[in-house]
Amino acid sequence: MDELKIIALLISAGLLFRFSLIYAGQLWAKSHAHTITFLVLPIITYVITNTIANNIALSLGMIGALSIVRFRHPVKSPLELIIYFALITVGIATSVRTKWAIQLILATVLIILFVKLFQTISKKYGKNFYNMSFNEGTSTNTVEIITKNKIDLIENNNYLISSFNDNKEKQIVYRLNFENKKDLQDFKNSLDESKIERINIIYN
Repeated sequence: MDELKIIALLISAGLLFRFSLIYAGQLWAKSHAHTITFLVLPIITYVITNTIANNIALSLGMIGALSIVRFRHPVKSPLELIIYFALITVGIATSVRTKWAIQLILATVLIILFVKLFQTISKKYGKNFYNMSFNEGTSTNTVEIITKNKIDLIENNNYLISSFNDNKEKQIVYRLNFENKKDLQDFKNSLDESKIERINIIYN
């Protein structure tokens, strides 16, 4: 029971960091990859520290094993890197204490499934729990909108990934990412194209 409380605390801490960053305007934290990372990484660290506690030899071995995956490794997203860490940690933890490995496996799988489920439920109410980014390793549909003036419908859209104010050309460039073509098409149909200079769409 105490361990479940600790895991709940770690997940809550990850969510708190995520919401704090979003509130501070750091929208990169709202992507799917970073959402999973904030929830899973504290648990991985907790399992690692419990696995190597009071064992210097195992600590050194763990450092060597985890150095296989480095932030210089050409991964597609933070989520991919975290999954590599999780897989390595599961293998090491199993050799020491199977309970830690099982808890890490269950926590990671449940978090991934829960985040996807929560996103599905949120979309039914016109909200998004996370945004898709350009480098998450998934097929997404992208629209680039170029306009002379700000458009509130785009500025407040949950699918907005970036906006760039080009003072030289006196125009604003919006980029939005959608998980499916229908969402993108519905959004396009809701736009007043008379206010838009150009629209570029990439379907995947």
